[in-house]
Amino acid sequence: MQSNPLPEALFDGRSGVLRVLIIAPAAYAALVLILRVSGKRTLSKLNAFDFVITIAIGSTLASIITSKSLALVEGLVALGLLVAMQFLVTAASVRFGGFNRVIKAEPALLLRDGRMLARAMRRARITAGEIEAAARGAGVERPNQLKAVFLETDGSLTALRRGT
Repeated sequence: MQSNPLPEALFDGRSGVLRVLIIAPAAYAALVLILRVSGKRTLSKLNAFDFVITIAIGSTLASIITSKSLALVEGLVALGLLVAMQFLVTAASVRFGGFNRVIKAEPALLLRDGRMLARAMRRARITAGEIEAAARGAGVERPNQLKAVFLETDGSLTALRRGT
C-alpha cells in the first residue's frame, strides 16, 4: 500500500474534491433559484438586517460546500429558511410601522441649508469629505450650495440641491 505523499491538510483524497465539484454547483444553482423566487427585495440595497442575512446566507453556502458532515438537502433547507425569514421580516416591516422602526434605522439629516450638522455627522461617523463628495455627486461644487444631505438607511448619502 502506497502512502499519500501530500499532508492530509493539503489533499485528503479525490473523494473530497469530487464532493466539492458536485455540491458547489448544485448549492449555488439552488441558492440562485431561491433568491429569484423570493423576489427583488431580497437583493435590494442593504440595511443592517439585510446585511446580516446576506452574511448568514454566504456562511451557510460555504458550509454546504466545504463541510462533509452537512448534507446538501440540510444546507438547502437552511438557505431556504434564511430567505423565508428575511421575506417574513420585510413583509412585517411593510405592514407594521412599529416593527419597521425596530428593523431599520431612520435617515439622518447631516446638512441643512448649506450648513453641516456636526453633532449628527459625529453620531453617524460621516466626515466633511464625504459630504463634499455627496455635493459633487449632486452636481454642485460646494456643500453650501445644497439644501440638505441625508444618510439613508442603507448607508448611502442623498444630497438635495437648493431650489429642489
